[in-house]
Amino acid sequence: MELVVARVGRAHGIKGEVTVEVRTDEPELRLSPGAVLRTEPASAGPLTIETGRVHSGRLLLRFAGVKDRTAAEALRNTLLIADVDPTELPEEEDEYYDHQLMDLDVVLEDGTEIGRITEISHLPSQDLFIVERPDGSEVMIPFVEEIVAEIDLEEQRCVITPPPGLIDEREAVIDSTRDEAGDDA
Repeated sequence: MELVVARVGRAHGIKGEVTVEVRTDEPELRLSPGAVLRTEPASAGPLTIETGRVHSGRLLLRFAGVKDRTAAEALRNTLLIADVDPTELPEEEDEYYDHQLMDLDVVLEDGTEIGRITEISHLPSQDLFIVERPDGSEVMIPFVEEIVAEIDLEEQRCVITPPPGLIDEREAVIDSTRDEAGDDA
């Protein structure tokens, strides 16, 4: 099974290093020296990690055969893809691989069907589930503890407790603290 583990950022220095946006909770396992990664686009790889280090809070990698800034810059925005055993599970109890979450049924605590997860968007601040509703529309559900109450892989469902307005705009109650008389002034 394929797992996107990073995206190549800009070149760092003149010796072929690149910054990477890590997309795995296990970078020490997936992005270590000697790892061979496929790429998207495929024409950029496969790439073998030669060295890795952390500099100013960012992971820097150097790939075999990439010896200068020009070659490093040519890899910018390339996705790095690792082959993962489909039976492998993350080390932490509350961690999941994207493939485990895809196609889960999304329901409210009372069992009301919301839809199914069709995509997972990894944003800097949090991950989002893109959920296709039965009518074909989509809703975005933040993958945060306050909203995602339970992931049940055996039952293939995700139980959510959304705040008002997240699922249906008609549920939202808008309280105004504005003095209506002052609006005309």
